[in-house]
Amino acid sequence: MVMQDGGAVDVRPGADPGRAAAGHERAYRTAGAALAVYGGALTAWTVYGIVQGDGSVWDFFEGLFNPRASFFMWTLGPGEWALVVALLAVAAGALALRRVARTGALLLGWVILAQSAREIVGLCHAGYRQLYAVEPLGGWVLATRALGLPVALIVIVSLLRATERAGAAGTAAGGGAGDIRTGATKRSCADADSWWRRRLSRICGVLFLVMGATRLAWTAWGTAEEHIGLGTYLRRAVDGSATGGVVQLAQSGEFTTLSSVAVLLVLGVLAVRSNRDVRGALLVFAAVELYLTVRTVVLLTVTGFFGGPFVTGESAASLVITAYELAATTSVVVLATGRSFSAYGAYESGVSGPYGGGSHRSSPDGRAG
Repeated sequence: MVMQDGGAVDVRPGADPGRAAAGHERAYRTAGAALAVYGGALTAWTVYGIVQGDGSVWDFFEGLFNPRASFFMWTLGPGEWALVVALLAVAAGALALRRVARTGALLLGWVILAQSAREIVGLCHAGYRQLYAVEPLGGWVLATRALGLPVALIVIVSLLRATERAGAAGTAAGGGAGDIRTGATKRSCADADSWWRRRLSRICGVLFLVMGATRLAWTAWGTAEEHIGLGTYLRRAVDGSATGGVVQLAQSGEFTTLSSVAVLLVLGVLAVRSNRDVRGALLVFAAVELYLTVRTVVLLTVTGFFGGPFVTGESAASLVITAYELAATTSVVVLATGRSFSAYGAYESGVSGPYGGGSHRSSPDGRAG
């Protein structure tokens, strides 16, 4: 804003368009604290595995990317390791009141809620409940899984209604030149947001939709080849007791696959329709999928897959799908991270006119030039 007192001019920076509105600060901080607590609990299990295992910290880091590494304690799986990083990163963003963290936090909340629902279904079986009683760490495992339910509900309830329009973070203060400057900043943010939604959001959505449809078709083909019935596959996905054990916090492969397909398709549709900002959710999920895809590439490398001939159509198709997922997830991470293509990256330095503090012209993507 610009304030004048006689002949003196006080130039102060306007509101940060990437910061949550004042009325939503409590919601962001509550959700961020909840995610941090759950992420901390999973981190504690990781530390416990390192301390109790027969390997070193280096062995653990090698196991993060090399599936063939002789890891010493599989309390958490690769998906959970990625989830821990996502939880802590999004929690930090929410506590810092960054608007981009909102949809990422909501995505994590829904995923954790789905995990909790699967565990509740499993606890309906007496035999599964008995396993918690006989396992030495059963009580701690159950407590960790039970923690996910209130965390998910807190995040979803807190952030679901904390919506903001592009440029709404800037609030008008004062009159005259200050109002004009604030209005210009809002228009710059709105232009950048419109650019993101019209172009880049739709590109990310198409990449996600193709990826989700391909993964669904590949999964259906695999279950048919292995003669696994649809009912059996779905039970493994939604029933926690189907795994037959409670000592690991890792989810079943069926749950991970179907949940990833659901997220890809839902986020893909939302991004293509461009009726709301889902940049944070796209970034979080693409980063998680990128890590898991890189891990698959490492597995193919250490097993000598690239050096051997493509003896079957299945191996060739698997390689093509992996290559596409690597390219698609990398593209979404790059597009969703770029500040130049987001309303959150449009600052007052890009505002044109005598009240903008300079002569730079604001481009449609929010960059000054």
